[in-house]
Amino acid sequence: MSKPSTNFLSIVILGLCVSSGIAAAGYFVGQMMYNAKVALNTAEVKGLSERRVRANRANWSMEFNIAGNKKGQIPALYKQMEENRDRIVELLKKDGFDDDEIKTGVIDYFYREYRDENQTLVDQSHALRGTVNVETDKVDLIEKVRGNINKLIAEGISIQNRMPKYYFTNLNEIKPDMLKEATQNAKVAANEFAESAGAKVGRIRSARQGGFIIRDAGEEYGDTQKIEKDVRVVTTISFYLTD
Repeated sequence: MSKPSTNFLSIVILGLCVSSGIAAAGYFVGQMMYNAKVALNTAEVKGLSERRVRANRANWSMEFNIAGNKKGQIPALYKQMEENRDRIVELLKKDGFDDDEIKTGVIDYFYREYRDENQTLVDQSHALRGTVNVETDKVDLIEKVRGNINKLIAEGISIQNRMPKYYFTNLNEIKPDMLKEATQNAKVAANEFAESAGAKVGRIRSARQGGFIIRDAGEEYGDTQKIEKDVRVVTTISFYLTD
């Protein structure tokens, strides 16, 4: 008589397990459907903010050199290099740059020799090269002074007047306003999407800030050649949609 009781108990336990499994499965399926529904009731949009700014820092480098073909000329060449360097610095200061904006580099010496096919020395070069750098926030003064520096060529000074590099370093000052504008533009886009879907925009579900990009004005690449710059940031924001 104990066997039927045991079988009946086993059947009851099995039924409970199956019922629990079905209930659990139903819960998870329901939860997944609920999560999916919540996820679908969102709108992910991008907000853009752009600014046209002016560089506030510039770095400008000049290289000057002199050469002779005899070793005995080196002392005179070195003296001439010092005079040329002082002449460049004098002009820079006269045109408005301060001592702390002007940096002079060391005078480098380069020796080359030229030999024929028999390895006989036929000529030699003793060259000296120096640099003068200007780092300043007087960005508008650079172009004017560059023209004056070129006039030193007429005085016999060999100068390579390199292109200045312009930088915008005040990004932190405009970041808050740009992020606010990008967020507002994103919400405008979300409102347009919601209106077409017959819904309303709720609170923010998630937000991702893109990196700030600085480019020379009107250019797709490069950020050091022009005084005017374009600053750009894109934010990606997901809003909840409500009925």
